[in-house]
Amino acid sequence: MPIIKPLLLATTKRTWVGGENIPVEGGFIIALNHISHVDPLTAAHLVYDHGHKPNYLAKSGLFDNKALGYFLRSAGQIPVKRETKDAVGAYSAAVDAIRAGRCVVIYPEATITRDPAMWPMKGKSGAARIALETGCPVIPVGQWGAQELLAPYARKPHLLPRNQITMRVGPPVPLDDLRAQEPRTSAVVSQATERIMTAITDQTRDSCVGRRRRPSGTTWPCRVTGSRRPRRQADGQQDRGARRRLVGDGVLHRAR
Repeated sequence: MPIIKPLLLATTKRTWVGGENIPVEGGFIIALNHISHVDPLTAAHLVYDHGHKPNYLAKSGLFDNKALGYFLRSAGQIPVKRETKDAVGAYSAAVDAIRAGRCVVIYPEATITRDPAMWPMKGKSGAARIALETGCPVIPVGQWGAQELLAPYARKPHLLPRNQITMRVGPPVPLDDLRAQEPRTSAVVSQATERIMTAITDQTRDSCVGRRRRPSGTTWPCRVTGSRRPRRQADGQQDRGARRRLVGDGVLHRAR
């Protein structure tokens, strides 16, 4: 991070809100929305500024990018190959990291959002299962701005003028009642996942206030620089057909 931070300071302006919700000691999970391939770096900036070294439970594809993969591997991060036997090993490694008092950063969506307005999608169960197993706090973070530094799935970053990165940190997600339930059924895990995603979505909404407008009866439109822009209709609303397809596929976590 001492190498990456000067580059981030040169290309971004940061606003951290709610940092007092990040534990001072003990293992915990940072769970946040995923909007750009560069946001593992901006998330690391947040965690580092609050006195912790981030450990990522990240999709293995992120490690395929030479620069980002080097950063992740050199920092001892945890690649996840979904739907393979290696995913079990990643889960065990994350549990061990939490029990050793480390901070584990998880993107519950497991991929960059495909919502045209860039809302968080339906979450995977990894963060919930780790939290229920270890009893650690889950700290929800909603972020906005990384997609302006590097648009989703784009290759060319937008470095100047400096991009505003906002990260809003919420209080721990309440999970104690679910931890007390035995046996730990899939329904319990699903409920924990839903609570985590709801908290992330709430923080994402608040991190966007003042930076995008919400016309009456529509979702907030997003501003994305680079080559990948959501389609818009003539009146400025998002492509509702695309949104209906996402809802039909069970992709969106919450419609706004």
